[in-house]
Amino acid sequence: MLLRRIETVAAHLRAFIQQKYGIQLEKLSVETPPKTEMGDLAFPFAFELAKTLRKAPRQIAQEIASAVPPLPEVARFEAAGAGYVNVFFARAPFFQDLYAWVIDNRAEPGGEKVIVEHTNINPNKAAHIGHLRNAALGDTFVRLLRASGQEVEVQNYIDNTGVQVADVLVGFQQLRRLTLDQVKELPDPFDYYCWDLYAEVSDWFSHDESHVQYRYRALKEIEEGHGETAELAAYVSDRIVHTHLATMLRIGVQYDVLPRESEILQLRFWDEAFQKLKEHGTITFSTDGPSKGCWIMPLPGDDGEAADAKIIVRSNGTVTYVGKDIAYQLWKFGLLDKDFKYRPFHQYPDGKTVWASTAGQAP
Repeated sequence: MLLRRIETVAAHLRAFIQQKYGIQLEKLSVETPPKTEMGDLAFPFAFELAKTLRKAPRQIAQEIASAVPPLPEVARFEAAGAGYVNVFFARAPFFQDLYAWVIDNRAEPGGEKVIVEHTNINPNKAAHIGHLRNAALGDTFVRLLRASGQEVEVQNYIDNTGVQVADVLVGFQQLRRLTLDQVKELPDPFDYYCWDLYAEVSDWFSHDESHVQYRYRALKEIEEGHGETAELAAYVSDRIVHTHLATMLRIGVQYDVLPRESEILQLRFWDEAFQKLKEHGTITFSTDGPSKGCWIMPLPGDDGEAADAKIIVRSNGTVTYVGKDIAYQLWKFGLLDKDFKYRPFHQYPDGKTVWASTAGQAP
């Protein structure tokens, strides 16, 4: 498609050169400008015409760029450098043609199944523009694979037991003093409400360091998986994930499966991974220093910075996101003797079902 468009532009320029100067050029070489702001194509033919016309290449390029008739495919022609005619494609027609070409040349389904995991938003508040970027990049990759005939399953990993969720729970329990039933009565947009609450909690922590104890208490109760705090965490994260799915649908992004961090803990993925890490000497128990009482992963060349990144299990027994991610990756590589169960979680307007991992009985 691009080659055809280049040929169209080149033929248009050759015809204009013959009309204006009476010179027939059999072929025009084309280059790619070094910077995108300089255009999409660069034609150096003015250097070839300079000897015949006895003019400076720059002057020839200016004469042609200013007088060449318009093309639907081209936004503008522009003289550049010492004598180039640069071409700027019209974006709308270009992408319309590209889309039509992709549809017409779509490969038949039947290729190898591929899993693409993308977006991965913490389910504690509304999505922001950075999440939109991640979703757009991931979905572009998905569409390219599907266009090439691959069978693609789209996964979105949900970190529903982490610090961010715990902080929102602290806000509901310590700042708002709301029960689970009262939280359920809060109107939409719930994700925006939680965004503001999350900011309030961060400010509350900054004014008194002792308040941070509530975060770690919430984390421990979430990991234990029972009691009102765990139930509140499940409700808040699930409700916000539904809003995230609706948000991404507005730009045409859909998902198939939502593996969730809660099942890493409840289905004992982490327990098995923890045992393997200890048996292989990958992690050690720290008996002194700032990480005393923690299970840590020694890092080669560690200079003491980013100490939290190597803590796998905190001194209160809760698992950091690094530890849970390790268990998740071990499962992906088939190194754990366990698997997820799944349940229907969300249904799109077109009837498609999104499945989520579950610790309960699969339907």
